[in-house]
Amino acid sequence: MAKTIASKTQEEQWMVQNQVFRIYDLVYRLPPHAQSVKSFELRRDDHIEYLTRSLTQLGPNFTVLDANRPWLCYWIIHSIALLGDCVDDNLESDAIDFLRRCQDPNGGYGGGPGQMPHLATTYAAINALLTLGGHKSLSSINREKLYSFLLRMKDTSGGFRMHDGGEVDVRACYTAISVASVLNILDDKLIQNVGDYIISCQTYEGGISGEPGAEAHGGYTFCGLAAMVLINEVHRLDLPGLINWVVFRQGIECGFQGRTNKLVDGCYSFWQGGVAAIIQRLHLMIKDQLGLSSTFKFDCITESEDDSSDSDREKPMLEGLNNNGYNFIKGSKGMRPLFNSMALQQYILLCTQEEAGFRDKPGKRRDHYHTCYVLSGLSVCHHCNVKEAETPPLPKDVMGPYSNLLEPVHPLYNIVLDKYYEAHEFFARL
Repeated sequence: MAKTIASKTQEEQWMVQNQVFRIYDLVYRLPPHAQSVKSFELRRDDHIEYLTRSLTQLGPNFTVLDANRPWLCYWIIHSIALLGDCVDDNLESDAIDFLRRCQDPNGGYGGGPGQMPHLATTYAAINALLTLGGHKSLSSINREKLYSFLLRMKDTSGGFRMHDGGEVDVRACYTAISVASVLNILDDKLIQNVGDYIISCQTYEGGISGEPGAEAHGGYTFCGLAAMVLINEVHRLDLPGLINWVVFRQGIECGFQGRTNKLVDGCYSFWQGGVAAIIQRLHLMIKDQLGLSSTFKFDCITESEDDSSDSDREKPMLEGLNNNGYNFIKGSKGMRPLFNSMALQQYILLCTQEEAGFRDKPGKRRDHYHTCYVLSGLSVCHHCNVKEAETPPLPKDVMGPYSNLLEPVHPLYNIVLDKYYEAHEFFARL
């Protein structure tokens, strides 16, 4: 019999599995009291200190991220907000002033002052400013110029370019649509044929790729699904196929992978967890696509309540494209989560949490990107079993002490919910 030779991919997978299982084994050998108090505690104060310090000064090794400074602002400020805290007045003012200097005179935000505007850094800057909140922050955004920039990035394919002469992909579609939606400037010109482009990126696996013909990917699936909800065309996606793809991305390590046969990565706690959170509110469309009877009831959040199809239809809805995000979050969830929330929380708390900050997986180092998206995913876990967005979760839904509970996020924008409501109200008046 020929000798079987393991591939590089298999070797890396086995190595990660062994590292993860070794951590789980060590923890579960501890006495029950030590398990609950020590191992599963969110080190909130340490994380806040790490993040706040990072907002004031970063080391010379961060020079490689010179074109990503609005992202650093968003990752850090959003993480602090998720932890239930905020930056002090001086830091807030400094951040607003810095982001104002990143704003291009002709619209959009660059990676730093004087750099060319880019959809990714525009999305990061807007989300950071919305998270800071308040009149100074929100009024610093030049919406008229930003709308012109978004129109310039519009491609004949229906998609968007990331920057002038840049690539067209689903990420660009999402960042443009998300920004326009939350700023109350989304219109028919911007959404024209966006749905066609995103539909062309849904693959045979069910997930969504970055561009037509590429591989389904967790980040692009989130971007495509969220954008389709915001332009009110999500019914055009193959939702059962998308569900079939995403449910198999949670692996034996308890965390999510981004693509088929790839390693677990903490950031997909949000990219895939966020997809699952969005799908929970699309139960009526899923029912229609599956050809189920209108009387069919999904396994709902609370046993005492029936499927909310009738009550959802009776809820007052705000009219207009720019209210799709608001109407979405005000709707009820009609399905239980599509992933094992407690297993994912276990992976996050035991395998990605460091003394301060979060990492991709055991063996990797902490960074602000993973801190942001791991915490965002942990928030999704905490709130995935409540039917209404403002309802606090039960203690049984939060692994470890209830003091671990994070602020809820709006899953379409990844902004803390209170900050989203403030921004929605502010821009609705303009």
